Amino acid sequence: MFRGSAEILGKRDSVERGRERLRRVINLCRRVEQGEVDPFAVEVGSLLAIIRELFPNWKSLEDLCLDVEAVEGVSTVVKHQGEWVRGRSTKLYRDPFLIEEKLRSLSKEALAEIFLRSWHPVVELEQLTPHSLENALRYWGELKPLADRLLGLQAEARVVEAEPPQILTEDFERELLALWEELKERTKEGKIRYWDFILADSYEKTARRAYLTSFLITYGYARLEVRPFEEEMYLMAVEEPSPPAESARTISIPIALSFEDWRRLRNAQKA
Repeated sequence: MFRGSAEILGKRDSVERGRERLRRVINLCRRVEQGEVDPFAVEVGSLLAIIRELFPNWKSLEDLCLDVEAVEGVSTVVKHQGEWVRGRSTKLYRDPFLIEEKLRSLSKEALAEIFLRSWHPVVELEQLTPHSLENALRYWGELKPLADRLLGLQAEARVVEAEPPQILTEDFERELLALWEELKERTKEGKIRYWDFILADSYEKTARRAYLTSFLITYGYARLEVRPFEEEMYLMAVEEPSPPAESARTISIPIALSFEDWRRLRNAQKA
C-alpha cells in the first residue's frame, strides 16, 4: 500500500515538473512575440525536443491544451525568424548571401525593370536651344579650311555688320506664348502648383512643358514661388513680362523630373 502510494506521488510529481517545463517554454515564446527576446537567440530544436519528451505523460485535456499552446508558441518563434530573414532580403540588407539570393529569385523582366528605374542618363536639354544651334552653324560656316589656317596669322581689317541674334525661333516663340496664355487662364484666381501645371498625359509632354516653363520664368513671363519647408512650388503668370536686368541677382533652381516621378504624379492625379 505504501509502495503504491509512493509510485502515484512520484508520477504526480513528474507530471507537475513536466507542466512547469512547458510553461517555461510558453513564457519564452511569448517574450519573443512581445519583442523582448531575439528570435534567433532561441533554439527551436531544443524546445521541440522538450515538447516531444513530455508528450507521452499527458492524459488530461488540460495537459494536452498546454502542449498545443507550447507548439503554437514555438511556431510563433519560427514565424518571427522567417519575417526577419524576409525583411532583410526585401530591403537588400548589406549581406552578400542575402543579396545573391534576392537576385537569383528575380526574373529577367524584374531585373530589366529595376535597371530602367535606376538608369538616369545625363541629358541637358536646357543647353540645346535654337540660338546655340544657330551659333554653332555660323561658327563652322565661317571657319577657314585647315590648310589656310596653317599658313599663319594675317592681320585683316574689315567691317562686319552684326545681325541681332534671334533667341527663339518663331515656332518656339508661338509655343511659349500659348503656354503663357494657358498659365494666365489657370491662375486668374491665384497661383497654381508647379507640378499640376506641367503634368501631361505622357512623360515626353511633361518634360516639354517643364522645359518651356523654365523659359517663361527666365524671361519674366512667370514667377516661381518656392516653399522649402512645405516642399512645394507655385507658378504665377505675369501680365506685363519684363526680363530681369543684367545687374539683378538671379538664382537657378534645378528641378529633377524622372520617369518614376512622372508616373507617381500621374497615379496621384488619377486617384
